[in-house]
Amino acid sequence: MFKKLKQKFSILLAKKPATVVLLVILLLNVVFLAVSALVINSLSLSGTEDMNFWQSVYYTVTMVLDAGCIDNVVSDIGTAKVGLVIVCLVVIIIGMVLFTGAVIGYLTNYISKFIENANVGTHKVNLSGHMVILNWNSRASEIVNDLLYNDGKQYVVILVNNGKEEIERELSERLSDTVAQENALVAKQAKTKKGLARLAYKIRHKFKNKITFIVREGDTFSTKQLNDISLSHAKSIIILGNDINNSVCRYDVEARQNSHYKGNPQTIKALVQVAEITGAAYSDDNQKIVVEVEDDWTLELVNKIIAHKQVEGKCNIIPVSVNHILGRLLSQFSLMPELNLAYKELFSNKGMTFYTKPYDGENNEDKFTREYLATHQHALPLCIMGGNAYFAAESKKEDQKLTEVGMSDYKVKLTPKYRIEHKNVIILGHNSKIKDIMDGFDAFRDEWNPGDGREIMNIIIIDDKAHLERMDYYKTYPYVSKVVEADIYDRDLICSTIESFVLANETDTSVLVLSDDTVFNEQIDSNAIANLIYVSDIIRKISTEDPDFDLGKIDVIVEILNPKHYDIVKSYSINNVVISNRYISKMITQLGEKDNLFDFYTDILAYDGAGIDTYKSKEVYVKKVSRYFAELPAPTTAGELIRAVYYASAGPDVPQSERNHTIALGYVRHDGKMVMFSGNLSKIKVELTDKDKIIMYSAH
Repeated sequence: MFKKLKQKFSILLAKKPATVVLLVILLLNVVFLAVSALVINSLSLSGTEDMNFWQSVYYTVTMVLDAGCIDNVVSDIGTAKVGLVIVCLVVIIIGMVLFTGAVIGYLTNYISKFIENANVGTHKVNLSGHMVILNWNSRASEIVNDLLYNDGKQYVVILVNNGKEEIERELSERLSDTVAQENALVAKQAKTKKGLARLAYKIRHKFKNKITFIVREGDTFSTKQLNDISLSHAKSIIILGNDINNSVCRYDVEARQNSHYKGNPQTIKALVQVAEITGAAYSDDNQKIVVEVEDDWTLELVNKIIAHKQVEGKCNIIPVSVNHILGRLLSQFSLMPELNLAYKELFSNKGMTFYTKPYDGENNEDKFTREYLATHQHALPLCIMGGNAYFAAESKKEDQKLTEVGMSDYKVKLTPKYRIEHKNVIILGHNSKIKDIMDGFDAFRDEWNPGDGREIMNIIIIDDKAHLERMDYYKTYPYVSKVVEADIYDRDLICSTIESFVLANETDTSVLVLSDDTVFNEQIDSNAIANLIYVSDIIRKISTEDPDFDLGKIDVIVEILNPKHYDIVKSYSINNVVISNRYISKMITQLGEKDNLFDFYTDILAYDGAGIDTYKSKEVYVKKVSRYFAELPAPTTAGELIRAVYYASAGPDVPQSERNHTIALGYVRHDGKMVMFSGNLSKIKVELTDKDKIIMYSAH
């Protein structure tokens, strides 16, 4: 009880220091008046025998507030009682001169200093089980925002060098916007479905005061200030990299960018400080340290720190390679655009997501999967890895809902030796992750290339001369068939190139529009939006000239960095808008809660190398129903379809050499709507068509 009161007082002190001081002053006044009244009441002088405590309080208040009223007091107690009169005069002197004058003057000066110190953060915040964020960047607000979907009250302390007011405003706007969207969604459902009015009320109150965040200005490398935010008792610590878009003079931006991408010594310094504190004996156990890494030099040093500073059972350091992850994601979205829809949910705490639990059973993945499918109707088994079992569900407690699933005669037929079809991609523009995007294409090619001299990918690049030269015109990538020099103002060249490429290929084409993340903030997403307008005009022109043209053959994937531009992009009816920073944010939030997911994320963003007979790495794929299934599956429930797909791909009747561990996660309808298999699987009706695409967790 005392610990909770101490924690609440510490939060109030950090967020509203002026209120705390005011309450203390009022308390001191009350104590002083009470003590004075007790003194008067307890005097053994003649004339006070019949005076009770509350009369003494009245006389004391009267004398302090209006010294002229002492005449009335003296007349009441008698002029002959000199001793009592002297006591009353002393009370007035103390109350008015010493307390009301000198003390209040002193407290006024103290208050101003105290509030100033509270704003910059020089007093201790007594918390435990909270999240600490060190530094601030464009991804940070989304990390906090995703905590809205966690169970229970969430506390976040943010320590930055400067910009406290701006960060508080950004966070307040982001959280308010999310709560408003959730309320509007539930209210809409409540109008169309019966029995949801009470649910709508509960949802509105679910998010109310869900997150308490405290922003402190100070030195992120100061051990004292780290201890002052109770770092040793935090459940997770997030070390963020710094944005450089608006942090340098325009004339120095290129030099700063080159230095920035060579390495980040500030991140290393912060990590060493944090590791020292969290690894100490007095710190809490099982703390998680998630650190953003944007280059190989920093990653190498982080791994060295892990080897020397990570203490088993005390702190677990998790490096998140920002550019590598985003590069892999953008390459996967280019090849399978619907993955963007799936990952928006799977990487978030909202809806279906990934979970892990300790697993000490037999290391037989097939046995684990079969047993799980036979006993669960609310969660999906994924894999066994490093002594942990991984599953997908709406919440972790869904894993505890055990249901005996009866045998079913429902079966599906899969295409023997299925292979992903040829991929055509147009890349418009560039960003700092372009090499990582190309590495993602390389990895996909290594696993899926036919190996008979044909290329599974055909990619063209449209970019300005300077950035093409920086990438040596993509000469090292054999699947890049064409490179076109064009800046944002070369409209005709850009449009003609895209149009001719789309019409020349029979299979689907993806257009990846990249947003340059090295420009200043006011220029963020400008080129991406201009390129999107070009692409939209081309699609409109093609469909006008050929009404029979299948618009489903063109997928446009637009990367934006500023979420405020989302509505602009959506106005062009683009389904696959990738707010790239949000993926990293959501991943960091989940790793801060479930650090064992790190190995799982690493695996699904990788592919197996070339020339491998047995595929080990598993990824999330989106495959066409018409190509993946040998026969269109009959209408069924999600639970039956999941079990049928697994047994058809990895069941005992499948030859060992052809087994492919496959779990169906959901599907995307031909109208673009996604259905994830979460909740009660026996209640989800599934009727696939040839134009639908199935989402699956699979080794190949």
